[in-house]
Amino acid sequence: MAITGKSDQNTGRIRLGMVGGGRDAFIGGVHRIASRIDDRFELVAGAFSSTPEKSRASAADLGIADDRAYGDYIEMAKREARLKNGIDAVAIVTPNHLHYPAAREFLKRGIHVICDKPLTSTLADARKLVKAAEKSEALFVLTHNYTGYPMARQAREMVANGDLGNIRMVQAEYAQDWLTEDEQNKQAQWRTDPDQSGAGCIGDIGVHAYNLACFVSGLDVTELAADMHTFVEGRRVDDNCHVMLRWNGGAKGMLWSSQVAPGNENALKLRIYGSKGGLEWAQENPNQLWHTPFGAPRRLITRGGAGSDGAAGRVTRVPPGHPEGYLEGFANIYTEAANAITAHREGNDVPADVLFPTVQDGLRGVAFIDACQRSSARNAAWVKVAD
Repeated sequence: MAITGKSDQNTGRIRLGMVGGGRDAFIGGVHRIASRIDDRFELVAGAFSSTPEKSRASAADLGIADDRAYGDYIEMAKREARLKNGIDAVAIVTPNHLHYPAAREFLKRGIHVICDKPLTSTLADARKLVKAAEKSEALFVLTHNYTGYPMARQAREMVANGDLGNIRMVQAEYAQDWLTEDEQNKQAQWRTDPDQSGAGCIGDIGVHAYNLACFVSGLDVTELAADMHTFVEGRRVDDNCHVMLRWNGGAKGMLWSSQVAPGNENALKLRIYGSKGGLEWAQENPNQLWHTPFGAPRRLITRGGAGSDGAAGRVTRVPPGHPEGYLEGFANIYTEAANAITAHREGNDVPADVLFPTVQDGLRGVAFIDACQRSSARNAAWVKVAD
């Protein structure tokens, strides 16, 4: 189906719809903030909840017109595709098991999709979603938001430029403590339900660490050995994972993800070491990147500071010393999506410097989760990561 390209003729903003993200949904609010930071999108429609009543109440909270508040995503996709001023793109911010069926409805109607991670709750659905995206003329953007941080892009550029030489080790970790005890809030309930999430800690935050490691290093994992464990009694998904990694090109590595590590709030960290030096980056200090050339003193590169340019400069908003972080990183993904949608609407190729996680990146992430589950079920045996 042809892309409609129905941007707002008065404001130039891209008309955005949302599936999920209603009242009490944390990530929906984050997506809405991120979409507006650079003033490229306008939220005009949504199916915000699994119940029509709550969806319409959420729409009213957000100032959405009554006739653009939908009871379900299928109704929304059908009607918005027919409207002259229908949405250009949809943000899908539901629990994981709904990503594939919701995205499919919009893709087949030529509406661009911006989807929260992980791509899907199962590898079978991930493969079906890849086919749906390839068949559609619409773009698919996956919001692995940490790839939008300026210093993560600085690190990626340095690796690509050969500043570290041949990559030997890639170490990633993502530790939190919020699920150390059984939680009853909405966010915990669906994340610890395997029917909705597909996986626990490894699918919620471990896949973020994996995606970031791949993004910065430019490598893929070929084999892994995973020890996944559940410490909280009665929990049906993993809450702590240790994974040994074999990267293509001969590099080795480890990944640790945990949501039961007291004292850790959002401790995403990445370390990459090569024959010429090493890099270290931590999300809780996102404007700092440590670079150690072999045989030379450790040096600090700051966002917007000396030595930070190129890829990092493209997504830097404010002068050095003014913190940028989670919301701005998320906004960078939305703005890259806007750049891609605009180019697509004008019949142009997406510019080479526009970077965002794709449906293929999402497939790799779900294949990683699947491999971890298969390995752990075999007492941490080495397994190949599916293509």
